[in-house]
Amino acid sequence: MNKILLPILLLCITFSATGAENESVDLKAFAQLYFNKMVATQSPDATGEDLENYLALLADDVGHTHLPWVTDDSRLPDGKQAMREGMTYYLGANTEYQAELLDVFIFNDSAIAIRYKHHAKGIHPQTQQPNEYTRINMEVLEMDGDKVGVIRKYHE
Repeated sequence: MNKILLPILLLCITFSATGAENESVDLKAFAQLYFNKMVATQSPDATGEDLENYLALLADDVGHTHLPWVTDDSRLPDGKQAMREGMTYYLGANTEYQAELLDVFIFNDSAIAIRYKHHAKGIHPQTQQPNEYTRINMEVLEMDGDKVGVIRKYHE
């Protein structure tokens, strides 16, 4: 009896574990969460905690492009750390920031595209010059399980 029960039990555990691994992320909800956390990092009163909440959505080896400034989207072991350093430099540089999510596009379980309009005003931390712009951006987020593996950012 034990010889029959053990294989059945192992089979049930295997199917249960496989089912848990294959549960897909609700990408529409993830897109909204990503947008909200990204916007929080741009607000005039953005904190390190806001930045960490955003970075928690990214894979450690996240790749990132923001044309024409950042063109290499290679996934490197320190991808998230590099983003942390770059974003920390600009944290709190905006004196005004507003954003509106315009569209969300879902591509099976592998990618999300979010299109949004944003307006920023502030002092550029490097040049110390006033800076103001309004743009429509699109970010294509390539998913790696429940994290963003690659970010490709475009603007009009």
